[in-house]
Amino acid sequence: MSAFPHHCFREYDIRGITGSEITESLAYKLGAAFASSLTEDSSGPVVVGRDVRLTGPAMQQAVMQGVLDAGRDVLDIGMAPTPLAYFGVFTLNACGCIIVTASHNPGEYNGFKMMRGKDSLYGEEIMRLKQWIEHTDETPAGKKGVLVQKDMIPSYNDFVTGDIQLARSLKVVIDAGNGPAGIIAAPLYRKLGCDVVELYCEPDGAFPNHHPDPTVEANMRDIAEAVCKHDADIGIAFDGDGDRIGVVDENGQIIWGDMLLLLLSRHLLKTHPGSTIISEVKCSQHMYDDIAAHGGHGIMWRTGHSPIKAKMKETGALLAGEMSGHMFFADRFFGFDDAIYAGARVMQMLAEQDQPISRLLADVPHSVTTPEIRIDCSDERKFDLVEEAKAHFAELGYNIIDVDGMRLKFDDGWALLRASNTQPSLVLRFEAPDEKRMTEMRELVEGWLASNG
Repeated sequence: MSAFPHHCFREYDIRGITGSEITESLAYKLGAAFASSLTEDSSGPVVVGRDVRLTGPAMQQAVMQGVLDAGRDVLDIGMAPTPLAYFGVFTLNACGCIIVTASHNPGEYNGFKMMRGKDSLYGEEIMRLKQWIEHTDETPAGKKGVLVQKDMIPSYNDFVTGDIQLARSLKVVIDAGNGPAGIIAAPLYRKLGCDVVELYCEPDGAFPNHHPDPTVEANMRDIAEAVCKHDADIGIAFDGDGDRIGVVDENGQIIWGDMLLLLLSRHLLKTHPGSTIISEVKCSQHMYDDIAAHGGHGIMWRTGHSPIKAKMKETGALLAGEMSGHMFFADRFFGFDDAIYAGARVMQMLAEQDQPISRLLADVPHSVTTPEIRIDCSDERKFDLVEEAKAHFAELGYNIIDVDGMRLKFDDGWALLRASNTQPSLVLRFEAPDEKRMTEMRELVEGWLASNG
């Protein structure tokens, strides 16, 4: 392939601009490469779906044709949130899945997420697919696979309504950002007994209202206003492919991912004392302290939905979550990230309380935190720079957690420096008891970067 888009093959998925980087030819070869990577004893079809992007139907057809030509059967679930493809793998004994999605990226992007068996493809596995696509020219030959279309929504609804009952009715505002989650979440939450107010639940790949990314405060403005206007108990937002959740309380205030995981951990530990709960290096120390205070075993791990799912499987953790809104339940669910199911679990937790969700966080100590701070840094330089920072601060005697970059641990807070796995940038985040201490921490790390970057 000419002008091969090497940079589109990333740690957790494949993602780039449609037409110039992500093409139907690439999609076809990816389908063939994925099918060829399956072992002979892998049984069942490959589940293939897509999000709402305007280029999705053509890309999905190309992927499916590649899989079929390589001799593997395909289960076409059409337009659906990414977690519905995962659900198909776990409940239909499929051999894996490919989802055509660029998650929360702008509309001109597209890409692919994959599972082989019940494990997400990431890291070296994606690099092996890249090598196959780049260096294999022949068209797969032999017996063709069989294509079957399947609507996953009825069985998914049956599972969730069978698993979750609410102790009382709630009023909930949902914002799907014109992604695929709204057409499932709205009727499902009504089946659970909720009064549902819908925002932007009509699928539209042009994303005409706001970017479908609930980690960006500006994208949560409409749902926050709607919660207050309708006197709702909670607001639940979804990202562009339905695997990340955003939550606002009854006052329209955002509950960020680490504080949401704190609440879910407390709820889980009531029925599963001593459970292992996994999160990542960007999360508040208050969250980890709270898990321990309630008898849980918290593990700080690498950022990214794929490595966290792998760590859950390794440790037997029942719950995990990220700042980005990926939430993973393994106690009554399958351990993958599903924002619609996560929203139902949050509402189940809230319905059992006789107080609003904001009050559930009232006893968490106050701290000052920054959002993720991104600094441009080339892919060739970013990892080496983090290693140099670790060596420098270790030599000075600082307490360093190095599971994913460098988290400097202080008695009263922490400072994070890590290389982004998805962008040519460095990621910084800080937590301190007050603004004065925050300034000191930032000057320490950012000052070193300014002198050495």
